[in-house]
Amino acid sequence: MKYIINNSNDTAFNIALEEYAFKHLLDEDQIFLLWINKPSIIVGRHQNTVQEINRDYVREHGIEVVRRISGGGAVYHDFNNLNYTIISKEDENKAFDFKSFSTPVIKTLEELDVKAEFTGRNDLEIDGKKFCGNAQAYINGRIMHHGCLLFDVDLPVLAQALQVSKDKFESKGVQSVRARVTNIVDELPEKITVEEFKNLLLGYMKKEYPEMTEYVLSDQELAEIRQIRDSKFANWDWNYGKSPEYNVRRGTKFTSGKVEVFANVVESKIQDIKIYGDFFGIEDVAAVEAALRGVKYEREDILQALSSLDISRYFAGISKEEIAEAVVG
Repeated sequence: MKYIINNSNDTAFNIALEEYAFKHLLDEDQIFLLWINKPSIIVGRHQNTVQEINRDYVREHGIEVVRRISGGGAVYHDFNNLNYTIISKEDENKAFDFKSFSTPVIKTLEELDVKAEFTGRNDLEIDGKKFCGNAQAYINGRIMHHGCLLFDVDLPVLAQALQVSKDKFESKGVQSVRARVTNIVDELPEKITVEEFKNLLLGYMKKEYPEMTEYVLSDQELAEIRQIRDSKFANWDWNYGKSPEYNVRRGTKFTSGKVEVFANVVESKIQDIKIYGDFFGIEDVAAVEAALRGVKYEREDILQALSSLDISRYFAGISKEEIAEAVVG
């Protein structure tokens, strides 16, 4: 295992560094990263950015917005939020196994006399209060797992910056209840700083993986990361994208995530369609959208169009029948 020291607070650069390590450092079986961003919102790969943020508040307070390459929901970062990334060569079957990748955080807190638990789909809690959400991406035998740890985050700003959709979603086994959240520092018997906690987490990894050594990025690698930053993660089209034209809009919340469909239906056929949500998947949903264009806006026709796809690769834990329900009801 290798670890990378990253002292940058530039959000777009840090997300670019993550992607570079994931997609380019292929000779390394495992990589561990710790990073802290300036005030930012990180939106999930499949989310409609403008619906996830309070745009006026974000603009007024200079909060950066960056889209990541993994699924899941939007999260708020600031200088007292610690992010960790584990990149690992794994079998595809381990994709979206969030619990095992959360062990370093749980064990580090245990050493500080704090009991943390993995709960639900991808959360960590202390005494029923959420302090960490996790997300993953999977490409060609490699998993990138990252967690967003609320250490001493400004929670009122978090609440203002993240715009929860006011629309009502059809609920399938999930109640729309805002999770109670907490900062790690408020749960500690003895207070420490986020930097001290960062060092403790790295110390745990060094103890658990005694063969772990530092990977130092070369000047050329840093230049490539900056190029990825500028062309992708600092780019408006990637972070926001264009909102689709639509005359049908449906939102359905399943146990494994929210699916929101925007469709332009002309003469009872799907002319264009865009799928958003906080779901996870190995493949890009663009293939699902492509399969549905030109299809009659009828449940059976939707199911027939989806039958040629392994839908679990696009929507982990959601069936093709449920996707058809999300599209047409």
